[in-house]
Amino acid sequence: MKNQKVKKAVIPAAGLGTRFLPATKALAKEMLPIVDKPTIQFIVEEAMASGIEDILIVTGRSKRAIEDHFDSNTELEDNLTEKHKDGLLKLVRETTMSNIKVNLYFTRQPHPNGLGDAVNRARSFIAGEPFVVMLGDDLMRDKTPLTKQLIDCYDETHASTIAVMKVPHEEVNKYGVIDPIGETAPDLYNVKAFVEKPDVDKAPSDLAIIGRYLLTPEIFDMLDKQKAGAGGEIQLTDAIDALNKTQRVFAHEFKGQRFDVGNKEGYMETSIQYGLRHPETKDALRKYIIDLGKKLESEGKKKPAGK
Repeated sequence: MKNQKVKKAVIPAAGLGTRFLPATKALAKEMLPIVDKPTIQFIVEEAMASGIEDILIVTGRSKRAIEDHFDSNTELEDNLTEKHKDGLLKLVRETTMSNIKVNLYFTRQPHPNGLGDAVNRARSFIAGEPFVVMLGDDLMRDKTPLTKQLIDCYDETHASTIAVMKVPHEEVNKYGVIDPIGETAPDLYNVKAFVEKPDVDKAPSDLAIIGRYLLTPEIFDMLDKQKAGAGGEIQLTDAIDALNKTQRVFAHEFKGQRFDVGNKEGYMETSIQYGLRHPETKDALRKYIIDLGKKLESEGKKKPAGK
C-alpha cells in the first residue's frame, strides 16, 4: 500500500453553478471559457502534467457538454481539414480522448448532495489506491503543478496531503481552514483539525483549503459514516477531519498563483489575466486596459466631490 504510485484523479463537476445563472441554466459552469479554453480543460491538463493516468469526472444533469468536449467531432474536423485550418484542427484534436495522454471516465451524481458525496461515488474507480481530488473552481499556476507538488509530498510521507494557501483573515469564513500544529518540513504542516467555514473571530488560522486534495483510500470509510454538515450536504472537509483522527493528514502550503473562477468577479479577473498571456489577445488587450484605465481615471477626476 505504502509504495503505491498516485495515478488516479477525481474531478467533481456536478454542481449546479448557481452563481453564474442564467448562463449555467443549460451550460455546465466547467465549460465556461477562459479566453478560448473551458475551465475543466485546464484541470485535465494539470493532471496530465502531474503524471496522472486515469481521471474520473463526476457530472450531473446538464453536464453532457463536458463529455462532448473531450469526444471527437468528425464533422467539425472534416470541415477544418477541407478549409485547411490546420492550427484550429490541431487544437480540436488535442482535446479528444483518443489523443490526450490520459484515460477519461465519467459517472453521475444524481443529486447535488455535497463534495463529499461526489467524491464517494469514485470508490470503485479508485479501487484502494491513493488519489487526487481536483476542483474546477481553482486554476493554479506554478513552475511545478500543484497536483505534482502534492504527489511529491505523498511520495515522502505516504499520507493524505491537502493543499492550503494563506487568504485574508476576513475571508476565512468562505473556506475550510486548518488548525496547524507546526511545520514538519518547509511548507508542510501537521494539522490538529480541519474546520469548515469557521466564523472569522474563531478561525484557527488563515491557511485555507484550496481545490486540490491528495487522499488515501481510507477516506471512503469516513465518507460512508459522514453525516450532513454545512449547507445540509456531505462535506469532504468533515471527512478529512475524521480521517486525521485515525491517520496523519498533512497540509501543503501552495505559494504559486491561484485563480478562483467560482464567482463572477474572480472569473472576470482570471479571464483578463489569461488574456494578457494569450498570443492572440495579449497585445490588443493590454492596450485596451491601459486606455480604459486612463479613461476611468479621467472620469474619476471630473466627478464632483461627495458624489
